[in-house]
Amino acid sequence: MIDKILIANRGEIAVRIIRACREMGIGTVAVYSEADKDALHTQLADEAVCIGPAPSKDSYLNMESIISATIVTGAKAIHPGFGFLSENYKFAKLCEECNIIFIGPPSEVIRSMGNKTEARNTMINAGVQVIPGYNSPITGVEEAYEIADTLGYPVIVKAALGGGGKGMRTAYSKDELENAFNTAKKEAKAAFGDDTVYMEHFFEHPRHVEFQILADSFGNVVHLGERDCSIQRNHQKFIEEAPCIHIDEALREKMGREAVKACRAAGYTNAGTIEFLLEDGKFYFMEMNTRIQVEHPVTEWITGIDLIKEQINIASGKPLGVKQEEISINGHAIECRINAENPSKNFAPCPGKITDMYLPGGMGVRIDTAIYSGYEVPPYYDSMLAKLIVYANDRSEALKKMRSALGEVIIEGIDTNVDYLYDIVSDMISGS
Repeated sequence: MIDKILIANRGEIAVRIIRACREMGIGTVAVYSEADKDALHTQLADEAVCIGPAPSKDSYLNMESIISATIVTGAKAIHPGFGFLSENYKFAKLCEECNIIFIGPPSEVIRSMGNKTEARNTMINAGVQVIPGYNSPITGVEEAYEIADTLGYPVIVKAALGGGGKGMRTAYSKDELENAFNTAKKEAKAAFGDDTVYMEHFFEHPRHVEFQILADSFGNVVHLGERDCSIQRNHQKFIEEAPCIHIDEALREKMGREAVKACRAAGYTNAGTIEFLLEDGKFYFMEMNTRIQVEHPVTEWITGIDLIKEQINIASGKPLGVKQEEISINGHAIECRINAENPSKNFAPCPGKITDMYLPGGMGVRIDTAIYSGYEVPPYYDSMLAKLIVYANDRSEALKKMRSALGEVIIEGIDTNVDYLYDIVSDMISGS
């Protein structure tokens, strides 16, 4: 069993992992940038090591510093959380070369699933239905015109190594395609250091449905049902729920089988997510996320399974603690991401000092956060402050619980999107 884990992350996910380790009797090492010296995760961990200046490239993306901190503290494993180095196959490979357990899939799986065109081809070869598209990188705009004519407009140009909504542009006609193609390539180069793009048919009214999977090193693979992540802004999720009300038990079983098939085709181990687009009862593989997801708490609510603990157990060489027939979905869970941003100013980030705060509680209410009164929100990182998650017997009750909980949130000193979330949940209630 792993006896000490270094958490190569910050914020609420670092706190979440530390708490799971505490319950398992595992020692923890936090790493932090100079801007995060007073962050909550550094105070909760058994040890804390500064790994560099505030900018991510000098700290949380500094592979050598993180590996050095792991070796110096005697940690046997690294949990990367999400974001930062969590889907960086070079980092996972470096861990493997240094005999450090990477709590996630093998580096080669991260590499192959991180390349969207290679992932598509893997799924096609396994018989998994993918979004209609072109399975090779597109070399120029003339080739893009030919492919778009074959696929039919609208089309979406995507970065081959992309994620998080970056390097994606939609074209509804040939007149729009050149600009979409060039812009996507430019964004891909800036965000991922590679301007390779590919193209898919663009579904105008799909639902974004993802299946949580767990796989151990003994060949056991299970799915834990689905999450509906369709409420997004600029391809960024901010409200997620489970289960998806647009899926019945028969479709859930069918999609779950495909998710397990996709996982096996990838040679996957640990926790991951198979993302589908669902429209008019038909579903298509979109991509695989080779890490724990921001929205994992909604799955934990409806299944009763602690995904972080399962990740650690799998990485420790243990078989899965649950079989597919033992997994049941009960009730309904919703998550809202509370961000330090101003919706009235084009969602501009709002770092600064939190002068006072109050967060809700009660039956079926969970808060995952690393903020506290007096905490200085740094300007260098993602703007997410907290995740508010609620659980109830059904969706209607869960929505009302979420609206009530959002109405209690007080975060003073900085702008947040709490009122914006409150209005959206209110609209969901009136439309449900």
